[in-house]
Amino acid sequence: MADRPHAEEGQTAGPAGQPGVAAWLDNQPPKWRPVASAIGSLELMTFFQFVLAAVLMSALPAHGADRIIYLTFDDGPLNGTSNILDVLEAEQVPATLFMVGMHAEAGASNKALVRRAKAMPLVTIGNHSYTHAYNHYRHFYGDTEGVVADMLMANVVLGLKPAVHARLPGRDVFRLPSMSKDDNSLGPAQAGREDPDYEFVAASGFYLYGWDHEWVHKDSGEPVQSVDHLVSEIDHLFGYGHFAKPGKLILLMHDEMFQDGFDGKTKLTDLITALKLRHYAFGTIPNYDH
Repeated sequence: MADRPHAEEGQTAGPAGQPGVAAWLDNQPPKWRPVASAIGSLELMTFFQFVLAAVLMSALPAHGADRIIYLTFDDGPLNGTSNILDVLEAEQVPATLFMVGMHAEAGASNKALVRRAKAMPLVTIGNHSYTHAYNHYRHFYGDTEGVVADMLMANVVLGLKPAVHARLPGRDVFRLPSMSKDDNSLGPAQAGREDPDYEFVAASGFYLYGWDHEWVHKDSGEPVQSVDHLVSEIDHLFGYGHFAKPGKLILLMHDEMFQDGFDGKTKLTDLITALKLRHYAFGTIPNYDH
């Protein structure tokens, strides 16, 4: 029997009549290259190992347009909002700031922050109510007319006109043309009592957005997860894919987390940098339901 031909230098021979892994790789899309490095060097891989890895890779979520993150910030303008705007401007990524009407009119500096945010083309200003329910949510949602009036008052203060992108205070609720989702943290009885509030708000010219994951903060505003921990959580969530909309993750954050005392500008920059390195795309809320 004739000897099997030797592989060229730097190339692992495949089965008889088959090209080596390196030669086979040259004819494949670039996305397969990380598979090789994850299993071992090309020189140590058999042809069938590489093909198996490629098949497994194809089952993972795609990069870019198939893995979209929506950065959202609640409760501003607050101490921390200016840092958020600085980072968004420097990194040139889109985000939504769901603002509270009372905060927006609480002084000249806050009014200036609203004007600055509205002038940034990649920033969407959303409605997060006028009073934030004074943080007494069950009482707030016991008065449907009051809820609608509160949201409409915030529109006036923030200068927003329908259709307005909004997030209800304290409630992970979606009311969009293509979908409706209630807050799973509420019991059936409470959810049933509050449902008319959501429906009437939506009918008053609001698109309501909840969230898929939260960068949690302490009562002081200090972030709980480190940036690395948060990014790991996001990676795992995309692995499972249980989102309100497939391939789209709405990340909830709060403005107060990004004040100087918590090194907020650095942390937000590090988060965006890490997500870019993982090839996540950043989406705008107005395009979320498309």
